[in-house]
Amino acid sequence: MATDDVAQLADSLAKTQVVVGELSYKGKGLKLDNAESVEDIVKEIKEFQGLQALRLEGNTIGVEAAQAIAKALEDKSDLQYCYWSDMFTGRLRPEIPPALNSLGAAIMTSGAHLRVLDLSDNAFGPDGVKGIEKLLKSSACHTLQELRLNNCGMGIGGGKILAAALTECHKQSTAQGAPLRLKVFIAGRNRLENDAATALAQAFQLMGSLEEIHMPQNGINHPGITALANALQHNPQLRVVNLNDNTFTKKGAIAMAQALKDLRNVQVINFGDCLVRSEGAMAIADILVDGLPILKELNLSFGEITEDGALVVARALEHKTHLEKVDLNGNSLGEEGCNSLKEAMESMNMGDLLGSLSDDEGEPEDDEEEDDEDEEDEDEGEEDAEEEDDEEEEEENRVNQMTPPPSEPRPPDVSSFLSFPSPDKLLRLGAKRALLIEQQVDVDDACKTAEAFLKISSVYKDQDEEVKTAVLDSVDAVLRKAFSSSSFSTFTFISSLLIMLGLLKSEEKVKPMRVVAGHLQAIEHAVQQDYFPQEHIGVLDAFMSRHTQACESCAGARDSLKSTLQRIRP
Repeated sequence: MATDDVAQLADSLAKTQVVVGELSYKGKGLKLDNAESVEDIVKEIKEFQGLQALRLEGNTIGVEAAQAIAKALEDKSDLQYCYWSDMFTGRLRPEIPPALNSLGAAIMTSGAHLRVLDLSDNAFGPDGVKGIEKLLKSSACHTLQELRLNNCGMGIGGGKILAAALTECHKQSTAQGAPLRLKVFIAGRNRLENDAATALAQAFQLMGSLEEIHMPQNGINHPGITALANALQHNPQLRVVNLNDNTFTKKGAIAMAQALKDLRNVQVINFGDCLVRSEGAMAIADILVDGLPILKELNLSFGEITEDGALVVARALEHKTHLEKVDLNGNSLGEEGCNSLKEAMESMNMGDLLGSLSDDEGEPEDDEEEDDEDEEDEDEGEEDAEEEDDEEEEEENRVNQMTPPPSEPRPPDVSSFLSFPSPDKLLRLGAKRALLIEQQVDVDDACKTAEAFLKISSVYKDQDEEVKTAVLDSVDAVLRKAFSSSSFSTFTFISSLLIMLGLLKSEEKVKPMRVVAGHLQAIEHAVQQDYFPQEHIGVLDAFMSRHTQACESCAGARDSLKSTLQRIRP
């Protein structure tokens, strides 16, 4: 049976699981202050043979009442499921840790081995985590599969205590030959932030057994998201990732995309309200093309994604046969963008999978003041470049005046060409120019590779066969070496290329280059070579299909590139 089929079968079996031996007081709204108030409950617990699940949620339990219940649990060795959410309503926070301590101590005394511990909606803060710390470290939790701590107000301190307890539990259980294999972790609305998220990530990586992770609304920014991403890639059975309402930005989104790339069992991704933006959306789209084969739900809502990014995501979903729902609502598509997205989904017979776009924020409006500043920066940059050219020429003249003419020609200077490219400098590098440039360019850095590509191609001359050949040979040498490296990030290269050409807006303030025909003609050449990744042709086509002002000055080269991309697109 294929791995993907096994994952689906396991999911179905998990959903049909039946808990026997359950004693429930769920939602009765009982106010249990002391031992007398829980006499009936204690009696029923003592008389219940083979008690496996105890539901106390939806009541309010004081310290004395908790101690009495705990006493009754001391011989219940079959207990596996503790559904104890929302059971301290109206209690003072100092009451909660001793109550939890009593219940935890009873479970440890009984010799029970828990599978589910649910303490959600108890708002017990860091002190509450201390109340279950001993229990989590004990052998009673070596078998724990689900830990639910949603909306508990743990904060950074509580999150770190929790991470340390899980780490210790894994260490002790591993020493006994049966490592902790936590499958479901739920801790939304806990103000964990980066530090606690990073601490928990280390525990998740150590366990490597997660199937579901839910950590929405925790104030986690890209450092914490990146730490979680690094951990998740060590959890191959992961099915559900819910990080809604944290702040990814581009850095976090790219890290998370790389983590998801090789995970074959993921079915649900919820990155809504995470500010993934267009660059982040493109990174996720990049791995959607060949990865995540059984994805069912994708939520990238309210992420400041523009029309370009949304269309790239949509096209990446074309062959996702298990897909059930796509949420791109609340982004920055604009009316035309919303229509384009709907048309794209309908063209793939996926129109009914796209959720509502009623809360779209409209196309982003460029700040006129920022535009003025950008223009000033561009003018200053051009002046600086001209001054540097003049200074370089003056320096060469001074050197020539001071130094006797050499008996042999000066050796080729690749650095000078890449700093201030010109056709003449490229030709002066000689017959080995392609090799020399390839050796000079740092192909481990996708951004620098993109910059080098644009600088080389900027001197392209369609009417000068010698220059044209020199440019294309050099481009081929650099890109072939880059794309053949397994560590080279092709997505970063493509997105950097688009940003530098002014076709994609970056989170960082990046000044686009002035687009010349050579840039587009070199891209047209490169996409037709065997080294170029086919999955990125659709991305380039999507961006070139938009009539951006950046390419108006070289409309002929733009139209030729668009035609080629549409012809060779897979």
